[in-house]
Amino acid sequence: MLYDYTSTSADLVDEIGNDAIAKADDLVSRSVASSPRSWADTIAPLEAASVVLGEAYGRSPFMARVHPDKAVRDKATEVEERLTKWTTDLVFRTDLYAAVREYSETDEAASLTGTKARLIEHWMRDFRRAGHELAEDDRAELQRLQQRLIELQVEYAKNLDEWEDSIEVTRGDLGGLPDEYIDGLSEGSEPGRLQVGMAYPDYIPFIEQAERRDLRRALQFKFWNRAAEQNNPLLAEAVELRQQMAALFGLPTWAHHAMELKMAKTPEAVADFYASIAPQLSKKRDEDIAVMTEMLLGDTAALAEDIGGRELQSWDSNYYTTQLRKRDYGIDQNEVAAYFPLEQVVAGMFEITGEVFGLEYSQVEDSKAWHPDVYLYEIRNAGQSEPIAYFYADLFPREGKFGHAAAFPLVTGHRRADGSYEKPIAAIVANFTKPTESAPSLLKHDEALTLFHEFGHIIHFCLTTVDLVRFAGFDTEWDFVEAPSQIMEHWMWQPEVLQRFARHHKTDEAIPEDLVTRLVAARDLNVGLFTMRQIYLGQFDMNLHGVTGDVDVDAAYRAAYELTGFEFFAGTHFGASFGHLMGGYDAGYYGYLWSKVYGDDMFSVFAKEGVLSPDVGRRYREEVLARGYSRDAIDHLRAFLGREPSTDAFLEDLGLKD
Repeated sequence: MLYDYTSTSADLVDEIGNDAIAKADDLVSRSVASSPRSWADTIAPLEAASVVLGEAYGRSPFMARVHPDKAVRDKATEVEERLTKWTTDLVFRTDLYAAVREYSETDEAASLTGTKARLIEHWMRDFRRAGHELAEDDRAELQRLQQRLIELQVEYAKNLDEWEDSIEVTRGDLGGLPDEYIDGLSEGSEPGRLQVGMAYPDYIPFIEQAERRDLRRALQFKFWNRAAEQNNPLLAEAVELRQQMAALFGLPTWAHHAMELKMAKTPEAVADFYASIAPQLSKKRDEDIAVMTEMLLGDTAALAEDIGGRELQSWDSNYYTTQLRKRDYGIDQNEVAAYFPLEQVVAGMFEITGEVFGLEYSQVEDSKAWHPDVYLYEIRNAGQSEPIAYFYADLFPREGKFGHAAAFPLVTGHRRADGSYEKPIAAIVANFTKPTESAPSLLKHDEALTLFHEFGHIIHFCLTTVDLVRFAGFDTEWDFVEAPSQIMEHWMWQPEVLQRFARHHKTDEAIPEDLVTRLVAARDLNVGLFTMRQIYLGQFDMNLHGVTGDVDVDAAYRAAYELTGFEFFAGTHFGASFGHLMGGYDAGYYGYLWSKVYGDDMFSVFAKEGVLSPDVGRRYREEVLARGYSRDAIDHLRAFLGREPSTDAFLEDLGLKD
């Protein structure tokens, strides 16, 4: 039965967390006390505890990301910290370690196969990584460090989610921006003034289209300094704690410890990956910057503002990229957005994934969600009436809400004790422009691309068929988890796909073939610049987590920033709002490009056999999406591709293939 979020309160959120911990404690006690050791009495209770905690997350800590009531968000943040600490503490328990180790040595354990055998292997790996092979004092110190790290992560996320800032402008300051954007801005501190805030629907159009160079700089400065005073010290402490944890295992850096769980395995592999593409991409980046610098030098109004001199700056690149799209490809993002009303994009997304993966979708009328703007959908196998999964769509910004775009697990699919299958439930959270009575929500192509990307995570989570919760959904290696979303992005560049659902919000005419052709042709505009930005972010991460000795966060940021090709933006502290560093991507941000290798390779099969081929879609669903983490991602790839993975499609997509 679906949960009723309308009854959520701070007290209820607290109660859910306390009840979950109490139930999980009882289950773990059963496991520890079991005799003789068996799967049913030793391991099954641990799986049951994971189910209890996962369900509690979706009803309690998740509210910290989305609930409109600050009191609920604050309490949910507290509960998130308690649940995370409980989960982390679990693998430090010596009695539980002894129980699972004893079971692992039984004849029954030796006879296990498939996910059950894999679960035992992973439990024993978890115990080793929790320091059970270390001296007792070192293990206690490791646990203390881990607990403090959780506190830092929770506080960092809360600071970022609740950060509010803006610049104030007059309507006359907003040259280059469409009336629809201007009309949607909040009122400023006095009549005639407007606020441009930090939410994406404010920030992105402004940085891409505002003619005033000085105001682009002012807005980016604030955006890159979100929660800086609060979060920079938290990040610095987290980096130090991670180093100390790695040292307890005798490892040189945190990256060497963290990457044991990833496909790349070592920071050296990441360095080799970057080295194989960065030199050629750097040349492309410099060419991209040179073209836009020439545009800047011809922009007398921008130069007259004397903000950034005669060199292209970071706050210029998105603006002149937009101008290049207009000049060289005749693409006006506002014109393109007219063909991407949010409702039609969602309908098109459903049609495409329905055809490829054999699915149907329906909106649940009474969603009982946490906010009236949230929609609930059920997912069914084509031709069947029984849902296989559900997902919520929370797509518009509001105060205190998670400020980016992401997919969240609410209920993880798994085989229940009675043999039935628990239906997965997920949520996609984003921040697109909210429709009004007079205007629909029109998505820029990049925003539509983001929606498709995040829906890739939803599909990955919801189409799981794995029996154990530990390996179900999208809980794969961190440097593979983005690959299914990379595939979804590819469909947003296929002319035959776009013309299916991209229709003008006023005339209902399909997007012109010529506009689609130009849009696709412009896809690789400034590919060197933007791919090097991804490498810069990954290198910033590695500068923090892949080096020995003391680490200065700002120095690590400045050193990595050189990869952008721009003059350093003095006074900014980007690490304070680079949430990936505190949200699971530490020593792992490289995974966005790393997983693109695999996403591009998998999509090459669609490109060869039919971009909307149900046969390829069925094989992809069965061998990748449904499998979760029931086997290593490299085995998913081999099974789907029928060969070893290749970088050819990735390099060709970047224009680096000979």
